[in-house]
Amino acid sequence: MTSEDALRVIVAKVGLDGHDRGVKVVARILRDAGMEVIYTGLRQTPEMVVATAIDEDADVIGLSMLSGAHMALAPRVVDLLNEQDAEIPVVIGGIIPEQDIPVLLDKGVAAVLHPGASSDEVASTVRSAAE
Repeated sequence: MTSEDALRVIVAKVGLDGHDRGVKVVARILRDAGMEVIYTGLRQTPEMVVATAIDEDADVIGLSMLSGAHMALAPRVVDLLNEQDAEIPVVIGGIIPEQDIPVLLDKGVAAVLHPGASSDEVASTVRSAAE
């Protein structure tokens, strides 16, 4: 896979969550798997993430969610993408209660990863979401 063929993935910390060690590990996993990764940094709004994803022609958005705000923020990202007619799948990683996963999937999230997911699982989930 050449860099021109590499998946472009935006990874972001949405909301007030200030813990970024995990998202940095995920960014490295994706980069090592041959993807182009753009990390937007801490305390992003859904609007900022969507604007960046569209501007950067992203193939996938990865949201790191540890703050408990996943039920409000992740669907907002999906809704904003839909409003822009941007078909960019959203993958969430972090502390997501099992009972919330079906609701998030119903609201348009492509996939949810839990802490402890293997590097292979992270990369394959992002690749599958992009297909």
